[in-house]
Amino acid sequence: MRVIGGTLKGRRFYPPFLEPTRPTTDFSKEALYNILYNVWDFEGLKFLDLFAGTGGHSYEFVSRGAAKAVAVDAFGESVAYIRKTAEEFKISDKLTVVQTDVYRFIDSCTDKFDVIFAGPPYKLTTLDTIPHRIFEQGLLQEGGWLILEHNPDHDFGQHPKFIDLRKYGTTYFSFFEA
Repeated sequence: MRVIGGTLKGRRFYPPFLEPTRPTTDFSKEALYNILYNVWDFEGLKFLDLFAGTGGHSYEFVSRGAAKAVAVDAFGESVAYIRKTAEEFKISDKLTVVQTDVYRFIDSCTDKFDVIFAGPPYKLTTLDTIPHRIFEQGLLQEGGWLILEHNPDHDFGQHPKFIDLRKYGTTYFSFFEA
């Protein structure tokens, strides 16, 4: 895996197999960041990475100038890997890693973010509740985006904050705006 843009562009990271992570493929990640690059000025953004897994999206945002990124994952191996990689990339000052259940984090978080990315396990039975919970808790700044990665088994088109859907094979990104 690699960072595809910004000051860390080209830096590779080699996560061990981390059960139950499913890293976003480079193909779909490049497509996603092409969209984001045309809409957002990353400089100074506050970014939240839910179900962070390998931390790839956090590295991308910090690499592109985000002032702060928070990576949340319940699994100790993932958290340890993200912390280790952040130190290797010398971005620990901008990347906070939190080990906790994502829903517990959402329910207790009082911070607001410009962009939230959620890449949950596709088989997560509560995946469909993620947008509602994030908007109910008010985690996005006005105009902020939630990007939810999912498979074709989920349809968010009727959600009142839904703005777009992009499909890359069986990887879908649903976009929501506060």
